[in-house]
Amino acid sequence: MRLRTVLATATAGLAAATCLTAAGPANAHATSQDSHACSPSVSIDRFSDALDKTTYDGTFVGNFSALAVDHRDGSLAAVSDRSALFSLDRKTLAPKGVVPLADESGAALDSEGLVVDRDGTRLISSETEPSVRRYSRDGRILDRLPVPDALSVAPAGRAVPNGTFEGLTLLPGGRTLLASMEYALSGDSTDIVRFQTWQRPRTTGGHFEAGAQYAYRTDAGLGVPEVQATPDGRLLILERGFTAGVGNTVRLYLADPRRATDTSGVETLTGQNGVRLIKKTLLADIVNCPSLGATAKQPQPNPLLDNIEGMAITGYSKGRLKVLLVSDDNQNAAQTTRFYYLRVRV
Repeated sequence: MRLRTVLATATAGLAAATCLTAAGPANAHATSQDSHACSPSVSIDRFSDALDKTTYDGTFVGNFSALAVDHRDGSLAAVSDRSALFSLDRKTLAPKGVVPLADESGAALDSEGLVVDRDGTRLISSETEPSVRRYSRDGRILDRLPVPDALSVAPAGRAVPNGTFEGLTLLPGGRTLLASMEYALSGDSTDIVRFQTWQRPRTTGGHFEAGAQYAYRTDAGLGVPEVQATPDGRLLILERGFTAGVGNTVRLYLADPRRATDTSGVETLTGQNGVRLIKKTLLADIVNCPSLGATAKQPQPNPLLDNIEGMAITGYSKGRLKVLLVSDDNQNAAQTTRFYYLRVRV
């Protein structure tokens, strides 16, 4: 999305664990292995600007808001918030295909979240209404999921424009879909955002039905641009903000929704009404990652930083995740389409 300028504050306290490192491929930047730590839990292998300000088949390659792995063939899918669905080579990031996206009337979408379902179809959220639609690989609409009225953008509901379904993920087992709102609803505490779920009962032919809703407290001035389910049912959550003249704040959290209160019947969330929020643990503040020789086109507290918005878990082994992040350059000369290769211990 076009990120609003917000005041970001510093947070301390990192989870203790051991970080991993690895060498990088072509079109990437790297330094010695002992300088890759972002925190005790997170390290960065490399980054790549290979796709920045490029085109493919007449389409601008950028504006990326979400990433997902197609586990059937190992390819990488990426969605642009300018209504384009890309297929990328997982190793080189080279585009292999692109299809346009639209709503039922043919209008462009503000596409923000992406899941590749087990049958290869694409579940894509748009923050315009907001909505979640199922698309074929060639961009045809196959289905649309129900959305609770309160989550609609005002005046239809209580959501703020450009602050709705940013993150989208499918939980282990493939029966629960979860979307994260980026910002709070009107009337809720400004630092509490809602996560909406849908369930896929075996008796409905695979169609998702609206399910439980959970509450998550962000750091002051930050929103939630992305969420990804880990293999054990917890969540990796990105929190992000921007301060003009200073730059971006991006933090990676591990969160557990499994004992949180279902807030679907709670009209307003104040943080003081007995609701159990999703618990979170800071894994890393990306400002503390080594810059690895990166350069920034605008002021940043670390030149590695940009408008990071997409995330995918690309590998998992014994509590160690390979995580790929991507920044949304907003097709702006002062921003960069950058991929970040992280290793995360959870």
